[in-house]
Amino acid sequence: MTTTDNSAGSVLDVEIGALQGGSANLSQYAGRAVLVVNVASKCGLTPQYADLERLQERFGPRGFTVLGVPCNQFLGQEPGSAEEIAEFCSATYGVTFPMTEKTEVNGEDRHALYERLVGFPDGDGYSGDIRWNFEKFLIGRDGRIVARFSPQTEPETAQVLEAVEKALG
Repeated sequence: MTTTDNSAGSVLDVEIGALQGGSANLSQYAGRAVLVVNVASKCGLTPQYADLERLQERFGPRGFTVLGVPCNQFLGQEPGSAEEIAEFCSATYGVTFPMTEKTEVNGEDRHALYERLVGFPDGDGYSGDIRWNFEKFLIGRDGRIVARFSPQTEPETAQVLEAVEKALG
């Protein structure tokens, strides 16, 4: 985990659509800590949805939100429509946290949200392209990135829990 200040500033002004239409703009999360996670339904890491939902249930009342960002850039592991993604997440993992529209996280069509996120290093110093599904970025209440976690870092590990507690103050 890295907790140094980042020069990208707030990500709260980024506009992005919601999975099933409308807005998922980050401005609505001002004053909340947000864990942004690129997600996929057909990945070996997909069971992390259950852990993410438990984080939402545990910390949501204290001003925390998980924000799922479906992405199909890693071996086509999120091929479904918005309706199929929503149904899978709800029926399989009981997901209640918000989800954005399907989004590009790497490459020339990378969404503005990920343009801001990818420059922030994780605890091992890695910054740059998203490596796989379920890479996690913790945004503080002020809209600044405070931590980045690799896809393999389980959402309920001590390092993630400690970072969320710290971000919630």
